[in-house]
Amino acid sequence: MSSPVQSKVVLRVLGSLLSMFSITMLPPVVVGLIYQDGAILPFALSFVLTLATGLLLLWPVREHQATLRLRDGFVVVVMFWAVLSVFGGIPFLLSPELDLSVASAIFESVSGLTTTGATLIVGLDDLPHSILFYRQQMQWLGGMGIIVLAIAILPMLNIGGMQLYRAETPGVNKDKLTPRIAGTAKALWYIYLGLTTSCALAYYFAGMSVFDAIGHSFSTVAIGGFSTHDASIGYYESSTIEMIAVIFMLISGVNFALHFMVFRGLSNRRNRENKRLVFKSLSFKQYFQDEEFRVFMGLLFVLTIITSTYLYTTNTSGLSDSLIDGIFHVVSIGTTTGFTSAEYFNWPGFLPVLLLFASFVGGCAGSTGGGMKVIRVLLLFKQGQRELKRLLHPSANIMVKVGSRAIPNQTIDVVWGFFATYLALLAIMLLLLMANGLDQQTAFSAVVACLNNLGPGLGQVAANYSSLSDFSLTVLSMAMLFGRLEIFTLLVLFTPAFWKS
Repeated sequence: MSSPVQSKVVLRVLGSLLSMFSITMLPPVVVGLIYQDGAILPFALSFVLTLATGLLLLWPVREHQATLRLRDGFVVVVMFWAVLSVFGGIPFLLSPELDLSVASAIFESVSGLTTTGATLIVGLDDLPHSILFYRQQMQWLGGMGIIVLAIAILPMLNIGGMQLYRAETPGVNKDKLTPRIAGTAKALWYIYLGLTTSCALAYYFAGMSVFDAIGHSFSTVAIGGFSTHDASIGYYESSTIEMIAVIFMLISGVNFALHFMVFRGLSNRRNRENKRLVFKSLSFKQYFQDEEFRVFMGLLFVLTIITSTYLYTTNTSGLSDSLIDGIFHVVSIGTTTGFTSAEYFNWPGFLPVLLLFASFVGGCAGSTGGGMKVIRVLLLFKQGQRELKRLLHPSANIMVKVGSRAIPNQTIDVVWGFFATYLALLAIMLLLLMANGLDQQTAFSAVVACLNNLGPGLGQVAANYSSLSDFSLTVLSMAMLFGRLEIFTLLVLFTPAFWKS
């Protein structure tokens, strides 16, 4: 009986990807040399170790040729993220300035690569530039998913990429953007790079240093939340910088398929007009024609009104500060970025919990945001509406629609399954953290913040996670991986049926 998973194919892909990932250790070395911070040795050693391991995995199976199947894709995605998180934590473990345990180093690595933004490192303002840059870079790479970059490169290795794409994003997906997945990945990366560059320039002209502008553009576009300062965006005390962050967090929280379609329309119009740029062809109507986008923006708008009004009426701050703080923190936490400019966890009444609940929705499908995704929450709501109508009209054939498109019942079942599994995992991890000694507020907010890839929580984890034990950090590392891989991709490997032929 043949194995359901082709181990040689998996090792070949994993070795190739790990070898390529080793290159990410080199930019921090360059940064360390520029700033002469004396902290480049951990990155140099990590580069050698990661590259050597990748080559050791790749070399014995380098001549093996076979088509990558769907099950292989699931294994590659999960193993790559798990192995990458371990190797990504080596520089943190080897850095004497940090003095982290193995569990702590892996936690920081997982947090960066999954764009969660939960940190246990304190004293960021005094750390070497190479370490600070590495943290920001990890979030940028994880933002679009290193696996997407691999999809663009794997065809050169004669390995199909569609299976990996399906394994990375199971469930509700937008229509394919281009006929080939490699072309799709490259197109998305161009948009991603363009947004990062624009964000960095905006931050720089708003008053950030070159280093901080680049670093914060990485974590903003990635919906990450890591900062080069302990006070996060609040370090700059600039409403201009906060509004720039809001703009790019909103853009990055939108489905990148919409960005692609809008800018593809611009490109096509330019070709028709003999390469003359016609800005009116950049039609923003396509955004508002998308129901998920409208719900996303509408929800953030309502939350902003509630938050700003409550801050003002409780005399927490003045009118302008209440408005700015409300907009910034609703967008930051609602998109699961996790930047802060004030101690929102000390705000009065229900606001901290309201914002934490907002992260359950998160960003749109196909964005760099976390959470359950707007489209799933929208489908759950519409399914609830349908069941109420069925109570009144039991024989009616009522369809669930998103826009003008009818959603198959099978997709609704997947969404319900995802929601039920999500809540079950949340409950299990909450109990594990409470059994480890954490209070209810800290345990609940930590699990929610990590499962939603948000970052900051409440209680002991409001500022950072440095007070948690290695056991709690390990549980939360798993939560971040579950959130990043949208639960089913990781959970399917634990089912007996997956390993049967």
